[in-house]
Amino acid sequence: MRIPAFGVGTFRLQGQVVIDSVRTALELGYRAIDTAQIYGNEAEVGQAIAESGVPRDALFITTKIWVDNYHPDKLIPSLKESLNKLRTEQVDLTLIHWPAPGNGVALADYMAALNEAKAQGLTRQIGVSNFNIAQLKEAMAVVGKDAIATNQIELSPYLQNRSVTAFMKDAGIQVTSYMTLAYGKVLADPVLADIAKRHQATPAQVALAWAMQLGYSVIPSSTKRENLASNLLAQQLVLSAEDMAKIAELERNGREVDPKGLAPDWD
Repeated sequence: MRIPAFGVGTFRLQGQVVIDSVRTALELGYRAIDTAQIYGNEAEVGQAIAESGVPRDALFITTKIWVDNYHPDKLIPSLKESLNKLRTEQVDLTLIHWPAPGNGVALADYMAALNEAKAQGLTRQIGVSNFNIAQLKEAMAVVGKDAIATNQIELSPYLQNRSVTAFMKDAGIQVTSYMTLAYGKVLADPVLADIAKRHQATPAQVALAWAMQLGYSVIPSSTKRENLASNLLAQQLVLSAEDMAKIAELERNGREVDPKGLAPDWD
């Protein structure tokens, strides 16, 4: 797998909060960190990494280009600014954050600029986020079928995105799941609670293990040390076929994130 199966997210975490979260995650053994230009925390993430003492080559750092920087004249300079904030000469993965149809920059143009960033050594891998099937096909036509390392999409037991994930599997594109806990809504689900009880686990661990067992990468975030530590244990949880079947039945098109002007027409 070109993308780590387990990482820590930093969405909505700012200032000292994100520094503490990333520092704690690294202390606990996390080695993949996900941020984005629009999160406004790249500098703090870079500070936490620098102060952790963890060697750079032991880490997998992901950032995402914001829509304001999609123009070919802006994309590479914006990524260089992100690298300065993150205190690294290269990130491991750079994603287009949203397809943002109609924002004035053609998909082919910003994908070509992203590919050029890779050619310049600013990022080891490239990918996308929140793309539908048609947009994935268009992106692959621009940069090549094997160039897109992942499509980071909202996925949870309540939003299983089966058409997109099936297409990605066939295309050899890794699925990265964000919002795997659906803003915490799945934590109160009785089906997950029952499965968790039988495995002496937590509902969060069950949801994360479900996603990983389907072959997806996950990037849960938390500000609490106990939750960061607990989430890590999901990697050791093995769900039965019956467990997976019960979770499959929880699909309800429960999308939490759908920003107007940024999101595609979802499959």
